[in-house]
Amino acid sequence: MRFNPAFLLVPLAAACSTPDGEYPSLAIRDAERVSGSFDPAPPTPYIPPPTPAAVLGRLDQLAADAASAHRAFLAEAPAARSTIGAASGAEFGSDGWARASVALAGLESARSKAMIALADLDRLMVDAAVTGGELDRIVAVRNTVTAQVDEQNATIEGFARSLR
Repeated sequence: MRFNPAFLLVPLAAACSTPDGEYPSLAIRDAERVSGSFDPAPPTPYIPPPTPAAVLGRLDQLAADAASAHRAFLAEAPAARSTIGAASGAEFGSDGWARASVALAGLESARSKAMIALADLDRLMVDAAVTGGELDRIVAVRNTVTAQVDEQNATIEGFARSLR
């Protein structure tokens, strides 16, 4: 005995019809009509949580460290300028060239202290960004330290060019 699927269609057709044998209308009913608009709801603005006190303390300490390193760099720069200026045109490996190289290395060492503070500020900024924290104060301090390091870089590059 084989199964014939046509036997299933007869009861389905009968189930869809009304008692008088008419089929229901396929027109859209009132409940099926679309109403409203396609405008999305306005997003709620994100307000980051306040920066923890420990981070603010670390931020203040890094700003102070960078400012101290910048002052030390600026205090060393005139002596280095004098030493490097005296060695201008000196032969590679001469005593004047060696003194100028040591003075330049001293400036680079002073700059490295500010760069350490800058690296720590970068880490604080990344940590705050990853956790959705407030960035404004960190970015402001970082911009100040970046400007100081950029000034130091320009000074060192100028001295290095005159030493060559």
